[in-house]
Amino acid sequence: MLNDLPPPTVVHDEAGFRRMLEVLARAPEVAVDTEADSFFSYREKVCLVQITALEHDWIVDPLAGLDLGGLGRMLEDPSKTKVFHDGEYDILIMKRDYGFRFSNLFDTRVAAATLGSQAPGLASVLKERFGVELDKSMQRSNWAQRPLTDKQLAYARLDTHFLLPLMHHQKADLAQMDRAVIVEGECKRLEGIEPAGDRFHEDDYARLKGVRNLLPEARAVLRELYATRERLAESINEPPFRVVNNETLMLIAERAPRAPHELMRVPGFSSKQGRRWGDELLDAVARGVAAEPVKRLPQLPSKDGTGGFDGAQHELHERLKSWRKDEAARLGFDAAYLLNRHVLLHLTQHKPRTPEELRAIEGLHVWQAERHGDAILAVIRRFEDDLAAGRIELGPKRRFR
Repeated sequence: MLNDLPPPTVVHDEAGFRRMLEVLARAPEVAVDTEADSFFSYREKVCLVQITALEHDWIVDPLAGLDLGGLGRMLEDPSKTKVFHDGEYDILIMKRDYGFRFSNLFDTRVAAATLGSQAPGLASVLKERFGVELDKSMQRSNWAQRPLTDKQLAYARLDTHFLLPLMHHQKADLAQMDRAVIVEGECKRLEGIEPAGDRFHEDDYARLKGVRNLLPEARAVLRELYATRERLAESINEPPFRVVNNETLMLIAERAPRAPHELMRVPGFSSKQGRRWGDELLDAVARGVAAEPVKRLPQLPSKDGTGGFDGAQHELHERLKSWRKDEAARLGFDAAYLLNRHVLLHLTQHKPRTPEELRAIEGLHVWQAERHGDAILAVIRRFEDDLAAGRIELGPKRRFR
């Protein structure tokens, strides 16, 4: 099947781009995907945009200097269904790089997970639905290099080629299982997500695995190494892990080498790294050794948004998560689509007591209130009863189940 496909149309000039937009103007449904160079650049960028519509595949080259405004208008057009598979990253990077807006989305990964798939990745879904086996060997290809190879182009086009028939199969199944509203709600959320700001913060070294096991003196060294690695990565436009990976960075902090030969003995640190960055890393070690030991790690915002919660709020949040997990398991689909983490936070903060208060919770969809509202209110009511009766032990080091 795959060998019989005609080659995709590569769009790298304004004339070809206009011809593609003329075809897309007639298309009610358009499949979209992107490829970026996140494994090769400090700040990744969109390197390809793959598009399928009306049984035709295009691969748009944004690095050719095209004006992509017409593509943005198509993505924002509410009269056209835009189909992605696991589109959150694609949406965020196109919003960040081009300021695009999105409407009328359908995400086939969301649909697969909502239908109960335990492996909703594109390769697994296409194999199950159509018997198609994708070659994922180019997944971490350098999409910024030019010219693109035939193998890269063949790989890229398949990320959208089957999405439209896949969507139609999934919509039929969703209707049969009465779960279409779940996908609609999640896709509406995806339309509204916004890119985060600056990703680097000097205190983020405290998130590295194993940092709590380091001595205070080694933590001070790690803090300097972490900031130096980021600066070096930005200067050469490569991801930080290509300078020194986290495991090796931790070992350097622990050993605190003072001389090149000591640095070269650190497992995982190569002679090439030593030649390129050895002096800067040794300077960072020296600064860390001279600094005050880090006896207490910096308090960072929690990734799940619960950083400012008191003991009672943590308990309620855990109870709501536990209910969500059990209910999603009973229904047979991903818990995140039953209630997303933002709604869980709002429920915890506002503790609605009535159906009216529940429906006012930010981000809660009508179907969630109708199908699960009574159960959610019951969890909150039991929590408040237990709290009032003193049945909840709230200590500073309590670990909530």
